Parts: sequence; C-alpha cells; structure tokens
Amino acid sequence: MKLKFLSVVLIAGLLFLFAGMGFGQERINAAEWTEKIGQGKVNWSAGYIEAVGIGATPDRTISKTGARPVALRAAKVEAYRNLLEIAKGVRVDSTTTVKDYTSESDVVNTQVEGLVKGGVIVDQRYEPDGTVEVRVRMPLHGNLAQVVIPASLEKRKNLKPGEPPSVPQPVAATPAPLQVYTGLIVDARGLQARPAMLPRILDEDGKEVYGTANVDRECAVSQGMSGYARDLAAARSNQRVTENPIMIKGLRTGGAGSADIVISNADARQIRASAENASFMKKCRVMIVLD
Repeated sequence: MKLKFLSVVLIAGLLFLFAGMGFGQERINAAEWTEKIGQGKVNWSAGYIEAVGIGATPDRTISKTGARPVALRAAKVEAYRNLLEIAKGVRVDSTTTVKDYTSESDVVNTQVEGLVKGGVIVDQRYEPDGTVEVRVRMPLHGNLAQVVIPASLEKRKNLKPGEPPSVPQPVAATPAPLQVYTGLIVDARGLQARPAMLPRILDEDGKEVYGTANVDRECAVSQGMSGYARDLAAARSNQRVTENPIMIKGLRTGGAGSADIVISNADARQIRASAENASFMKKCRVMIVLD
C-alpha cells in the first residue's frame, strides 16, 4: 500500500513538473504584454514583432542530407511572409494600422517590406519528421516607427495639448503645492483596451491629455509613446516612469481600435496642474497596464 501511494505521488509530481515546464515555455514573463497574431506575435512590452515559419521537403525522394536545406529555405520564406503580415496588422493608433499606410503609399509599402526582410532569425529547429521551424524577429520601434508614424507628429510637437474644460474651481484659503511627477501609469485593466504605437489619453470631454502633441518625435520613434505591462508592479518598476509616477485609473476606451484611454476630468486636471509634468510626457514616460 505504501509503495502504491509513493508511486501515485511520484506520477502526480512528474505531471505537475511537465505542466509547469509547458506553461513556462508559453509565457516566459507573465508581466509582458504579448499579442498573438496569426503565426506569430507582437511583444508590446519588449518591443518586437516575431513570426514562425515551418518548412518541409516536398519530394520524399530527396536524401535526408539534401532535404534539410530545402526545408530550411521553405521555413525561412514562410517565416518572413508571416512577419510581413503581422507587421502590417500592428495598430499605429486607435483607427489606423500599418497596412493602412502601406496601402496608401507604394513608398511606405516598399520601406516596410525592406525592414521585414531585415528581420533576424532568432531560432531554428529540426523536427524528427523532417520539418524545420524558424522564428524571425524585427523591432517594433526604431525604423518601423520612423516609417509609419505620421509626419504630422513632427508638425504638432511644438503645439500645446488641449486646454482642460472650463470648470468652476472652489476658492481655497491656502493653495496646495503642485505635485511634480516623473511619469504616468494608467491602469486600463477591465476595459478591453488594446495596445498601439500612438495611444492617446483623453479626458471625459474628449480633450487630449497625452498624445502626439505632447511628445518628442525621437522619443516616440525610438521607444514608443507608451510602454505596456500586465500588472501594476511591473509598470511601477519600469525605468520609463522612474521614481515618482502618478497612477490613475482608466474609465473606458476610445476609438475604433480601443487604443485610446479615457480618464476622469479630475485626474486630467491633476496631470495638467503643473507645467513641470509636461517634461515626463515629452519624454514618453508613460506606462499602460492592460489585461
């Protein structure tokens, strides 16, 4: 009986171990916000696009030695094709994807295709059945952002963000000192919000609190307008927002792509209260927490 009990415990332990290994391979870092698209994914936290391609030898008469290069070549072709498809599906803002820009401009389309061809092979595996799996990766920010971020961002960067709505303010005997923040964390969990390269933060009246008018173009291109995380702890520890971020809760999403976040007018006033806070927005020191 004791031996049988020990066997059951051992088997259960092994099953738990294998299950844990599988889970760890599927989600290496649970705090990162990864969006699965087709045969690949967009890692919005780490800032890269990744695709998988699988190749097989079409002719069974080819020797095993000669079959591998053929399968590898086929896998690479499929991986880069999938990478292009995923890259074109990336949301630029709440109403636009990369594909919208490539469809409107042959120049942009050629540039994006060139960037995809420059994607790096990060892994290749030979399976027992003779197939080969290849994973390719390209940066989400940098050159891709330089191509697709609208030229209007450059024109608008010196404009002031929308003024807050006119609301009667109570007269205070002693005005409270203005709080200076080093970053902004928006908790958008439970809103079914989606990530984008150019998200916006709006007040309840639809006026922009944070958007392309606030940021330095080079910051937006090199690191994105916002970082993304799955929990508050990861957002707080992110170096984008440094030591004293303001934390606010999103009320709802805006835009067809649900990438814009609406916050309360009270929170909007708090962010706008000090001109010093424009500094962290200009440097894209913003984190958005999504489910």
